[in-house]
Amino acid sequence: MFDFSIITSRIHGLLLSLMPEGAAVFIECVLIGLCIVALYAILAIVLIYMERKVCAFFQCRIGPNRVGKWGSIQVLCDVLKMLTKEIFTPKEADRFLYNLAPFMVIAASFLTFSCIPFNKGAEVLDFNVGVFFLLAASGIGVVGILLAGWGSNNKFSLIGAMRSGAQIISYELSAGMSIMTMVVLMGTMQFSQIVENQADGWFIFKGHVPAVIAFITYLIAGNAECNRGPFDLPEAESELTAGYHTEYSGMHFGFFYLAEYLNLFIVAAVATTVFLGGWMPLHVSGLNGFNSVMDCIPGFIWFFAKAFFVVFLLMWVKWTFPRLRIDQILSLEWKYLVPISMVNLLLMACCVAFGFHF
Repeated sequence: MFDFSIITSRIHGLLLSLMPEGAAVFIECVLIGLCIVALYAILAIVLIYMERKVCAFFQCRIGPNRVGKWGSIQVLCDVLKMLTKEIFTPKEADRFLYNLAPFMVIAASFLTFSCIPFNKGAEVLDFNVGVFFLLAASGIGVVGILLAGWGSNNKFSLIGAMRSGAQIISYELSAGMSIMTMVVLMGTMQFSQIVENQADGWFIFKGHVPAVIAFITYLIAGNAECNRGPFDLPEAESELTAGYHTEYSGMHFGFFYLAEYLNLFIVAAVATTVFLGGWMPLHVSGLNGFNSVMDCIPGFIWFFAKAFFVVFLLMWVKWTFPRLRIDQILSLEWKYLVPISMVNLLLMACCVAFGFHF
C-alpha cells in the first residue's frame, strides 16, 4: 500500500532546505488548501453530473446529452453561468446575517471534508479525536441554514430553515450514535487508525449484526442530514419555492448548492472510512492470489470506488421513494432510529466485552 507521507516528507524537506521553517509551513498550508479547494470543486462537478445521469436513468430519460460528449461539459457551463449571475440582497433582509450564512455553510463543509482520509498518508486533519471533531464541525452547517432563513426575511425561507434545523439536529443523534457504535468496536476515534484496524477485514463484516444495523441507520440519518430526498422537506419546491435559499442568487446560491453535494460525498466517505475499510482493499481469507491482485490497486482508488458506490445508493433512495411529511420525518427519528441506535450501541458494547465479534 503506497504511503503518501513519503511524498509529503520529501516536499517538507525540500522547502526546509530553501527557506525558514515558518515560511515552509505557511507554503505547505497554502498548497494543502489549494489541493482541498481543487478536489472539492472537481468532486462537486462529478457529483452533479452523476446526479443528473442517475436521475435520468431512474426516470427512463437520457439526461444531459447536448453540451460536450454525453453532456459532460454541461456542468461546467452551469458553473460559468452561475459565476456571471448578479448577487442581490432583498431590501428588508438582515444584510450581515444574509451574507454570512452561505459562507458558514461552505466553511462547515470544508472542515468536515478535510477530516476524510483518502489514502495512507493523505490525511489533512488526523486528530486523535477525529470522529468528535467531524461531528462538531458538521454541526456548524445548521447554524448557517438557520441564519439564511432568518436573515432573508422571507416566510418561506424561515419555514424551510426551521424545518432543516429540526431535521438536522434530530438526525445528528442517530448518526452520531451509529458512529459511536463503531468507535466502541474500534477503540479509537482517529480516522487513520480506524482504517488501519480494518486491514484484516472491514468492520461491516467484522462487527457482526450491530455493525450492519449501525451502517443502515447511518445511511438513513446521513441522507436526512443532507436534506436530500425523501428527506428534502426544507427545500420542498411545491410548498416553499426553494426553502431557506429562496432569496439567494449567484454564487451565494452556488455555495448552498455545492455544500449539498459535497455533504452527500462526505456522508458516503465517512461510511466508507468507518464501515467499509477506507482505502483498504478487499481480502478473502484463503485466496492469496486474489488478495495479491487486490493489493495492486492503489488505496485512493479503493476509497473513491467505495464512496461513489455509497453515493449511488443514496441517489437510488432519493429517486425511488416519495417525499415524506415533516411529522413523519421527525417520528422516524425519535420513535425508531434513536431507540434502535441506543439499543444497538449497548449491543455492540456487549459484543466487545464478551468477544462476540470477529
